[in-house]
Amino acid sequence: MAKKEKSAKKVKPLWVVISFIVLIGVLLLPTPKDLPQMAHVTLAILAFAVVMWVTEAVSYTVSAVFIIVLMILLLGFSPVGDLAKALGNPMSQGKPITGDALLGTSNALKFAFGGFASSAVALVAAALFLAAAMQATNLHKRLALLVLSIVGNKTSRVVLGAILVSIILAFFVPSATARAGAVVPILMGMIAAFGVAKNSRLATLLIIIAVQAVSIWNIGIKTAAAQNLVAVNFINSSLGHEVSWGEWFLYAAPWAVIMSIALYFIMLFVIKPEYKEIPGGSDLIKGQLRDMGPITAREWRLIVLSVLLLLGWSTEKVLHPIDSASITLVAIAIMLMPKIGVIKWEDVEKNIPWGTIVVFGIGISLGTVLLKTGAAQWLSDKTFGLMGLESMPIVATIALISLFNILIHLGFASATSLASALIPVFISLASTLQLGDNAVGFVLIQQFIISFGFLLPVSSPQNMLAYGTNTFTVKDFLKTGVPITILGYLLILLLSATYWKWIGLI
Repeated sequence: MAKKEKSAKKVKPLWVVISFIVLIGVLLLPTPKDLPQMAHVTLAILAFAVVMWVTEAVSYTVSAVFIIVLMILLLGFSPVGDLAKALGNPMSQGKPITGDALLGTSNALKFAFGGFASSAVALVAAALFLAAAMQATNLHKRLALLVLSIVGNKTSRVVLGAILVSIILAFFVPSATARAGAVVPILMGMIAAFGVAKNSRLATLLIIIAVQAVSIWNIGIKTAAAQNLVAVNFINSSLGHEVSWGEWFLYAAPWAVIMSIALYFIMLFVIKPEYKEIPGGSDLIKGQLRDMGPITAREWRLIVLSVLLLLGWSTEKVLHPIDSASITLVAIAIMLMPKIGVIKWEDVEKNIPWGTIVVFGIGISLGTVLLKTGAAQWLSDKTFGLMGLESMPIVATIALISLFNILIHLGFASATSLASALIPVFISLASTLQLGDNAVGFVLIQQFIISFGFLLPVSSPQNMLAYGTNTFTVKDFLKTGVPITILGYLLILLLSATYWKWIGLI
């Protein structure tokens, strides 16, 4: 029997204390000769953040506030040394800071909040607005019901319908949790109406497959998950390449399509349902669809706007030069307009997890400082330096680093935090290996791996949402997650050796 998900995350005082002990311990270590002091301080803050994130000692939003304060104080009282140029020649009283002069808290403040100036934060915020509009109008629920009403009563077809719903919603709902929140309650309604136990194999099958499909399409579509935008931001700022929506889709969608097909067969093989048919399942769904009434004028406006937004995203760099963030912000402005809009500010306030924006911005700030101070480069050299990657073919390098990435993910419940910590390191590794034109592809592939989250319920928020239904155990999830992860990893390697080489990604 699955344990009930706690309604509220409690503070873990012991891990808070351990986090600060780790911070102080790293700060007290002698600074290596090849590591600037400011980079040493940044690594200490990263170590603190990783312990906080992995243990969930406090909520992610609260941990972000701690990280801001540490960046301001510890960086502010660090000497700039020879990093002035890399840091953008910070100024103090109108004069550039050089040599042993301290950075100062006012300048450190700019670095701590620098992530919020990123276009990626604007896109995440705008995407959350769009997800809020879907929730306020229940359009995502209508789309899910519509697809499930078509597939019929056979269990295998309902399974297929759950996958199709996750795919369709991924294009229009840029929040994995919101997508899972639309599909899971509908499937739970079908299970309840059929009168089977929550811990039946049928219930386990339907709920797990829904969230695994959501995770697969987090990889397939750039705007489907916030962690993708972390990677895109770092790739743009450090490697000088802005990955458009269409480029991402060209690279990742084939992987997601193949994995979706494999998911269907893996799930039906690993978890064989007791029933081949759900009598009345289709009628139940159609009844719920009828209860929603006809599509409202507000929903029609949101449908039109969503389709236009999707067209705008997919034709970026092809038919127009407007980036994804700007396109989305225009759509949000229209969405909030009186009379012709879709949502009111009151709906936005209720449905947007504002803490996500805070965590996202601070994650980018920390990652940027890791890159600028050389801390990411040093960490990359020390972590991967003994592996002899320089002499390996690119596919072998991807194989080793991807395996490392999958194992590291076991400790993280937030892919956004994991991306903030690892993408700067992978960018530095690409520089060390002198990958040149392959650097963007190498980092992008590692971002795909960061979004895996197939192994444990704690690997992502959507998994935890599903786990809270008490329809499966950790063992059930792991039993399905292992073959999905192995196949996903092998498919990454196969595409690295073939398709991604053919189209010039690596």
